[in-house]
Amino acid sequence: MAKDTGIRVGVIGYGGAFNMGKGHLSHCQAAGMIPSAVCDLDPARTEVAKADFPGIATYNNVEEFLTKAPVDLVIVITPHNTHADLCIQASNAGKHVITEKPFSITVAEATAMIEAAKKAGKMLSVYHNRRWDGDFMAIRQTIEAGLIGDVFSIEMGMGGYGHPGTWWRADKKISGGNFYDWGAHIIDWMLHIVNKPMVDVTGIFQKRVWMDVTNEDHTQAIVRFEDNVWANVEMSQIAAVSKPRYRILGTKGGILDRWEGHFTLFSDIAGLRAESKVPYLKDDWAAYYGNIAAHLSEGAPLAVTPESARRIISVIETAERSAEAGKALAPPFR
Repeated sequence: MAKDTGIRVGVIGYGGAFNMGKGHLSHCQAAGMIPSAVCDLDPARTEVAKADFPGIATYNNVEEFLTKAPVDLVIVITPHNTHADLCIQASNAGKHVITEKPFSITVAEATAMIEAAKKAGKMLSVYHNRRWDGDFMAIRQTIEAGLIGDVFSIEMGMGGYGHPGTWWRADKKISGGNFYDWGAHIIDWMLHIVNKPMVDVTGIFQKRVWMDVTNEDHTQAIVRFEDNVWANVEMSQIAAVSKPRYRILGTKGGILDRWEGHFTLFSDIAGLRAESKVPYLKDDWAAYYGNIAAHLSEGAPLAVTPESARRIISVIETAERSAEAGKALAPPFR
């Protein structure tokens, strides 16, 4: 357990899906912060929170929570289309704020959230914990060590062929669309592998099979960066043929990853072509809240800035506008 920081934490949303409320507060506690309050519209869920964290204050109304709860930091764990409004309310109430990913549904929402936090003089961050996934950290470490040379092409994808389910994550009005769940993580990884400004985005959005849900069935964002570097990110519910999760090409080699506990590294060693299996590093999701605690108590640099999260939304939103326009478009935040 880390040193007690005195930072009091509350969450909005203690829903049963994935038990995320308990997960967030447990990570906060491990980082030396204090779980102090929970707000959920469902009284049954706040009863669960009381059992998980004896003595915690509970509320079933957001306005009352923001006015009365003994908290310094608010974590928003709610459906995607509610993130912007709740985060702005929390900032206006003088709280530091974290939201689950995705940051928002639109760039305009993201900008309003950033402006509200700046006006309040408070922190705003997004729970992009998967920057600390062991596979991504190992891949990034390998690239930064120069083992494949300069990256010029990335293909990334997730999905398969199957019904997406009928809950809110498959409802475009609530979720934002097919790209906003795992796609937010994948685009974040891509933007950290290619550390260059974007030139334009070409979107491919298709609705062909699952007509009882409103999310798209298949989405792609083809991103052109400066220096003629390209990335192709695909999320699909109708991909009958799988593809690697990562296929990264560099001037000296490449990386192929199928989420198997290791990736294959193709490299040039003293003029000889070599192929090796590189094991993933250990996941370190707790590092996210360790950084939050250090930022708020010691002034350490914030690892996940709201501006970096807005850039992800910029890619998704531009991809959809591009699909509608039938041409590549420049993102508002490069």
